[in-house]
Amino acid sequence: MSFLKNLFSHKGQEDASQSLALEEFPELYEGMALDIVSSDGKLLFTARLTAFSQDGLTLERMPGCLAFTICPVGSAVSIRGYNRRFNSFNLSATVQESSRIIFRVSNLTAQRVTNQRLTFRLPMNIPASLYRQDDERFSRPEKCTLVDLSTSGACVESEYIHPEDEVLRVRFKLKDYPTMTFLGQIVRGGEFNDSGMYRYGILFAQLSEDELTSLTRTLYNLQTDSRKEWNETYP
Repeated sequence: MSFLKNLFSHKGQEDASQSLALEEFPELYEGMALDIVSSDGKLLFTARLTAFSQDGLTLERMPGCLAFTICPVGSAVSIRGYNRRFNSFNLSATVQESSRIIFRVSNLTAQRVTNQRLTFRLPMNIPASLYRQDDERFSRPEKCTLVDLSTSGACVESEYIHPEDEVLRVRFKLKDYPTMTFLGQIVRGGEFNDSGMYRYGILFAQLSEDELTSLTRTLYNLQTDSRKEWNETYP
């Protein structure tokens, strides 16, 4: 039984509309990737869970990721994750400690997720390529970096300027998996960290059921592999 089941097992006197069945509480494990979201719905960063108890969670940086966004102590955040059955879960929490390298929260409360297809972003930082929509033979690649990936889209970093709403093809290879190509549209972008590079948020065209299932399973397997590597490195 996960610690969250124990943590919330005494909530039976709460309003039924605000509570969840025990089996709906997520099972957490060290090394899993979690999204930290502000009260206004903005994704702040993705972090790796390194410790958890009934008192709260401790998260640290993912390999290859830069410093955390610092949050005011006492502020409210949501924690979004993905369980072993590929269903998303949300927890509300209060920031207990926030620095560039560590993040702790307390006062955990489960939130009902009405759409089980909500996605998490998995940090990547791997080589990728962008192509014009009409370049169906992939003959003119624009080299870039795949920063993160979810089943709904991706973030890429490039030295080239692109306008919002431009439609492109994103192509990349994840470890031993087949090369993936997705048609997407730039929905946001801008210069990143005064580095001369640009980061773009790309929304994928609606995926078929088979494509969605395949990508979801791939992301889950990569997350699981990352957790195993973490456990072997930091036993």
